[in-house]
Amino acid sequence: MGDGIETESRKLLGRLRDAMASDDAGQARLDKITHLIATSMGCEVCSIYLFRDEDTLELCATEGLKADAVHETRMKMGEGLVGRVAKRKRIINTPNAPQAPGFRFMPETGEELYSSFLGIPVQRLGETLGVLVVQSKAAREFSSDEVYALEVVAMVLAEMAELGAFVGEGAAMSARHSQPVLVRGTVGQEGVAEGHVWLHEPRVVVSNPVADDPVRETERLNEAVDQLRVSVDQMMSMAGGDKDQQQVLEAYRMFANSKGWLRRMEEDISRGLSAEAAVEKEQSHARARMGQASDAYLRERLSDLDDLSNRLLRILTGQGADTGAEMPPNPILVARNIGPAELLEYGRSLRGIVLEGGSVGSHAAIVARALAIPLIVHASRITNDALNGDRIMV
Repeated sequence: MGDGIETESRKLLGRLRDAMASDDAGQARLDKITHLIATSMGCEVCSIYLFRDEDTLELCATEGLKADAVHETRMKMGEGLVGRVAKRKRIINTPNAPQAPGFRFMPETGEELYSSFLGIPVQRLGETLGVLVVQSKAAREFSSDEVYALEVVAMVLAEMAELGAFVGEGAAMSARHSQPVLVRGTVGQEGVAEGHVWLHEPRVVVSNPVADDPVRETERLNEAVDQLRVSVDQMMSMAGGDKDQQQVLEAYRMFANSKGWLRRMEEDISRGLSAEAAVEKEQSHARARMGQASDAYLRERLSDLDDLSNRLLRILTGQGADTGAEMPPNPILVARNIGPAELLEYGRSLRGIVLEGGSVGSHAAIVARALAIPLIVHASRITNDALNGDRIMV
């Protein structure tokens, strides 16, 4: 990648950080960001769509489309090119948008003037928060460097959304984690419980997604990866002759020593991301692929990579499992998954358990039944939606 492109990407991310640090309201920030992106990309249009509910996207800011369309233009998941980007969690890059499969004409936006279309999913840890779009009148396919740069920008937008930088009027710009959420799963152990969320692995917060010094960020990343590799080797030596544990840890070690994994994160840092944001970008991609993978072996390997990324994030941020938070009254454990030994350590103090993964025949389910604790498995997205202390009914 050329130094000039990397420099322009870092400049744009620097401007986005300034926008995030400003005292502007959420709408003003979004408006400023769409202007910055359109100018930097040399495009007539930049638009940001955010979800107002699970199935509906809303145009929340635009540079180039009709201003009256903001907060008025909405589309369902899978509807139009924007909806297809959100549903498939994949980029659409076409020089002739009106002829692309799934195109939907929206006259209220004035988009009939524009031919080229590049849509990037705005996602964090596999959860799609919205879609970032740039358009131009000239019929051209955006280059791989332009696509890569916009992916990095979308990553920062996702972090800003998580940090509440875009809170404003309307459902699409309401504060995250502040609305009731219904999550469906599979019964692992029957029962009813009411209490407060206790996260087995508290969410790692990336407070500064943009790097001030890419060289130093790369050094920090390499130091953390070295520390991670040492910890994996130590776990392998502790596993002894247990073949099952050895197999799992061999997969861990393979990923920890992957040159491609490290190189991709270093490239993201060269584009302007901090070390933490670069790791989370890779983790988001792994989770997105995990949700689309039909092969059980591939899902397991992607799960390994996701877990390894989480360990690396904790090394970089210093946010270990012990955050200093106290277990709330009537705790209901929320986790991606949990082993039987860890569950036994909690004992009968838990009122209920909700797992994003798991199965009704898992060792954790057997322990939950032995302790007569209500258990839900396959509760999709629960670890993204829940925060410590949230009220929860199971």
